[in-house]
Amino acid sequence: MSTHARHICYFFDYGALSLYSLGCAFTYGAYAMPDRWVNSTLHHYFVPMAAFNSFICTSLSCYSRFPELECPRLSKILRTTAFVYPFIYDNIPLFYRLLFCFGDDCTWNDAIVGYFYHLFFALLTGFLFASHLPERLAPGRFDYIGHSHQLFHICAVVGTHFQLEAILLDVCSRQAWLSAQAPAPAFSATFGTMSLALLGNLLIIGGFTVALLRWPGGSSILQSTVPEMVRAKEQ
Repeated sequence: MSTHARHICYFFDYGALSLYSLGCAFTYGAYAMPDRWVNSTLHHYFVPMAAFNSFICTSLSCYSRFPELECPRLSKILRTTAFVYPFIYDNIPLFYRLLFCFGDDCTWNDAIVGYFYHLFFALLTGFLFASHLPERLAPGRFDYIGHSHQLFHICAVVGTHFQLEAILLDVCSRQAWLSAQAPAPAFSATFGTMSLALLGNLLIIGGFTVALLRWPGGSSILQSTVPEMVRAKEQ
């Protein structure tokens, strides 16, 4: 695979993660919203804002690959921010239900435990991604087994498992009540929002692909893909 193709594949990877965050917003807006927030302003604009956030996420993460060699710290900050921001926004309903939702007008069911484990593994995923532990403590010893990139993918999968289980519990226990309180999202609205988000993200990816191919500093970004050991030998 050429270095250009590698970067473009990462662009599509970032776009897919952005659409995943939008899918979470669809589900949380339909089934996980706290009782007190149903039909609130946040409830009505929760999904449209998540669609807008997907554009920010894809733009920031794609752009983060350009200063990767000259400013690796800036690149890491941009990429981490791109994923943390939509995560925090999407999980606002869960944070409220876990931390502040008590009393008769709050749904405290078996799904809460699943959401807790989901958030725990999601935060652990972010920590491993940002910290590069444990390989920073013993360089070379975790290249094949135990690397933070492997560990954060495992944590992400486990967290998604708990997320799905919790959502299914919310669907079973809250669907009837939610249907009586608010109309179900129209298929045209959900499909239309996802289609527009998909189109917008593809346009963003296309724009960054063109910029990558035409950028005068393209030779620098290509060098960023060369392993550190190879560069050290060349020096």
